Amino acid sequence: MKCAGLLVAATLLASAQVHAQAIPAMRLTSGEVAFDGRGTLGSFTGTTASVRGALVGGADIEAVRGWVEADAATMETGNGRRDKDMRSSLEVERFPVIRFDLAAVGAGAADADSIPVTLRGTFTIHGVQREQAVTGWVWRSGDQVRFSGRTPMNLKDYEIGGLSKLFGTLKMNEEIVVRMDVTFRPE
Repeated sequence: MKCAGLLVAATLLASAQVHAQAIPAMRLTSGEVAFDGRGTLGSFTGTTASVRGALVGGADIEAVRGWVEADAATMETGNGRRDKDMRSSLEVERFPVIRFDLAAVGAGAADADSIPVTLRGTFTIHGVQREQAVTGWVWRSGDQVRFSGRTPMNLKDYEIGGLSKLFGTLKMNEEIVVRMDVTFRPE
């Protein structure tokens, strides 16, 4: 019983220390934005490593703000025809960027070297802005911060059409999962 109490106290202390650490201004140094989709012919994933972003530092993790954006035209699924259709549906010439602006961070209790978080902010996709929550984990190692998370999304919410081809014989499900895995370092 005494050992369990010490373990709980140590966990709470570690969590408080990680939450209380100041986060400096940082720039995105590497990462990937991806989505998982389903269509008539099966599941597929689209990815891009053409990402940019920055964090505005804060007194602790919950005070951090920032943004991440990806070049829509660089998303690839491994199928040239599907990629061409995707770029057409996204209208990448008119709307070249997919962006997430971070407005709030809700952090849970630290678990070893990571913290579960819910990022709340605004996605801008296909010229449409919508508030969205992204759940995931943050790791702080040395001077870098890494976030990995995901959120379900409906393409119709972003006015993305063209999800059906060949008179409806080929269809993409409008429900997708967007994933981000990004690493930041001090500027």
